[in-house]
Amino acid sequence: MTFLLSRSFISLTLRPSCSISMANLTMNAKARLRGVVFDMDGTLTVPVIDFAAMYRAVLGEDAYTRIKAESPTGIDILHHIESWSPDKQQKAYEIIADYEKQGIDKLQIMPGAAELCGFLDSRKIKRGLITRNVQKAIDIFHQRFEVIFSPALGREFRPYKPNPDPLLHICSTWDIQPNEVMMVGDSLKDDIACGKRAGAFTCLLDETGRYGPDDFSVSGLQPDFKVDSLSKIQNLLETNFDLNP
Repeated sequence: MTFLLSRSFISLTLRPSCSISMANLTMNAKARLRGVVFDMDGTLTVPVIDFAAMYRAVLGEDAYTRIKAESPTGIDILHHIESWSPDKQQKAYEIIADYEKQGIDKLQIMPGAAELCGFLDSRKIKRGLITRNVQKAIDIFHQRFEVIFSPALGREFRPYKPNPDPLLHICSTWDIQPNEVMMVGDSLKDDIACGKRAGAFTCLLDETGRYGPDDFSVSGLQPDFKVDSLSKIQNLLETNFDLNP
């Protein structure tokens, strides 16, 4: 797949499994990468939560249909809940917690995740995690699969994605600049938006081909990289970045 860049850049040929907007990489030097921050649900773990059913249960069928039509990039359920009365919020969070518990009961690590983490460790590249799930889910993930991310931030950290603050907090903790970090996730509106707003590289995990040019155009969000499997990321990093500590 060939992408023609501006005169100050070059024309690059990439494998079909990985697409990229190489606005940050020049022909003379590879950008340095010192840390990778991952989303959890649908990125590090196999997607099992029925989000559409959860949104319907929280919003009601009529409101769900209306909000979905108004939000082509996806529904931000936590944002909607924040404006509700305390009692209504409590009921909504109870519904969400029930769906998340079902997800925890079925938790599976994403194929390629453990191997990718092993590669990052071998190159001394830091690993962090940001999720809109709760901290308890992160703790269970760590315990069950023995793959540890640090820092690992749940939605108790405010403001949460797509606000860039969680990613900027991790960069500050690591003492690394955002432009030396990559955000990896399966959500354009949450993960890619967070990474872009923080000034980091972004990689969209799209296993099913859910996202296309129209989605990027409507949202105004163009990921730097797009892959269909975590197993593709090691080669992507080795090809396009300076990974020296």
